[in-house]
Amino acid sequence: MVQLILTIILYLIMVVPVGIYVYHIAAGKRTFADPVFNRVDNVIYKVSGIKSDKGMNWKTYALALLGTNAVMILVGYIILRIQSIGFLNPNGIGNMEESLSFNTIISFMTNTNLQHYSGESGLSYLSQMLVITFMMFVSAASGYAACIAFIRGLAGKSKDNVGNFFVDLVRITTRVLLPFSLVGGMLLVWQGVPQNFTGNVVVDTLEGAKQIIAMGPVAALEIIKHLGTNGGGFLGANSSTPIENPTILSNLIELYSMMLLPGACVITFGKMVRDRKRDMHKDEEAELAGKSGIRKSLTVWMYGREGRTIFAAMGIIFLIGLGVCYWAETQGNPALEEIGLSQSMGSMEGKEVRFGIAQSAMFTTTTTSFTTGTVNNMHDTLTPLGGMIPLLHMMLNVVFGGKGVGLMNMIMYAILAVFICGLMIGRTPEYLGKKIEGREMKLTALCIIIHPFLILTFSAIAVATQAGLEGITNPGFHGLSQVLYEYSSSAANNGSGFEGLADNTLFWNVTTGLAMFFGRYLSIVIQLAIAGSLMKKRFVNDSVGTLHTDTASFAVILVFVVYIFAALTFFPVLALGPIAEHLTLWA
Repeated sequence: MVQLILTIILYLIMVVPVGIYVYHIAAGKRTFADPVFNRVDNVIYKVSGIKSDKGMNWKTYALALLGTNAVMILVGYIILRIQSIGFLNPNGIGNMEESLSFNTIISFMTNTNLQHYSGESGLSYLSQMLVITFMMFVSAASGYAACIAFIRGLAGKSKDNVGNFFVDLVRITTRVLLPFSLVGGMLLVWQGVPQNFTGNVVVDTLEGAKQIIAMGPVAALEIIKHLGTNGGGFLGANSSTPIENPTILSNLIELYSMMLLPGACVITFGKMVRDRKRDMHKDEEAELAGKSGIRKSLTVWMYGREGRTIFAAMGIIFLIGLGVCYWAETQGNPALEEIGLSQSMGSMEGKEVRFGIAQSAMFTTTTTSFTTGTVNNMHDTLTPLGGMIPLLHMMLNVVFGGKGVGLMNMIMYAILAVFICGLMIGRTPEYLGKKIEGREMKLTALCIIIHPFLILTFSAIAVATQAGLEGITNPGFHGLSQVLYEYSSSAANNGSGFEGLADNTLFWNVTTGLAMFFGRYLSIVIQLAIAGSLMKKRFVNDSVGTLHTDTASFAVILVFVVYIFAALTFFPVLALGPIAEHLTLWA
């Protein structure tokens, strides 16, 4: 427990300077690295024909994002279909078949990285770099760009300009993802993660058998999959293997890599909204500060008032999930205890001894809360309640989330919360100084409903068709949990899985591909539409009846709204899956 507390405290310290740095980039403010990056960016703008001073409305921004991603999907698909060429293919990997190529390219362009193939045996080094690693940069930068545009819309400094997608894409890549990846990649190489172009190595084991040790540009892929909250892995066993994650220090590097940027998005939101309020009430704030002599709270300086509330709500849900997962795994598995296996260390099935229960639970909760999908243990072997937490957090899709997804989705729930509170007192709801009216509520409701609709609809199809049933390898309650996990991971653009599922078939490749595609792009377009609608509205002044959304009480309200919606939507299937499985084990 102590190491979990220390891990979280260190994260809270590290995320603040990263958040301030990302805020400066998003707001176009000066940073210490501008003399270098400005030159790099200007060269890219000139070569690409990007007009950096030209803004976009939300529709143009969305079309630019979709069009860019579509081109990347086409190019990546072609490479996967011809990867058997001899160039950078020392292991002689063959071409990927059609449905798997479709699933793979959709998976990596939507920042899901749901791997229905085994990394080291399914892809050539050319595909690993030009498709997988490259897509990890582009998809992550696209997601962060959408989040920044969304924040600009909510801040409402302009009536019809959420930024320039291509400028945001370049700046996030050159100023955040690339430098952070270089530093993190070198740290991983220092810890023993391979980075080379040699073929696989055959070694003699202590038992006298032969074993193939995978080589290749592992460190480069490993760091961006965490920084960009992409997930996946160079190897099929992902970060549970010592090749990708050899030490406890490498585990912490990977853990913090996937946590930093999503948390930074919340800080960016808080500070950009604070800037807007400052501009509106500059004289009033100065007068009040002079009269009262009150200094600003440290948390307000770090997160902004609105950012602090959102961060607190996310943090509460995360800590509750972490606590349940850790407790469940420490209880062990009574079925294994009955056959004589000691459970004094907790349920260690599928876990690495070097990480233990604590860091396995931390990694599990983090990777599904921050929608990364990388794993340092096999989620299929978690206890029923321990496995329910990553499943639930993907169903919620609001706990930080990767690429700013958690922030954007949590704000949907914040709009829903102020609407419900407004109905209770008979007042038109307001959020961030803007009235929430019919158009915004319809779009918000649609955005919230899409996620469970994709999960539950595709899960129902899977258990109702022969093609779907053929992939379920576990009978009973756990089999349903496998199906729910697969589509929750797909719709949430997470990418982890209950690996007992036989999912490399036409049915599973196509259905999960569709879930990933619609889960990614429908949400982005709708959320940008909401931001575009709100930024055109006039600001309304606070009054006695205004519901303040920057308080601790609103954070608690927000948590309850999220849990109530989750209970109404997902409790029946959770009761038939992990909860029922838990009761059968502990009855």
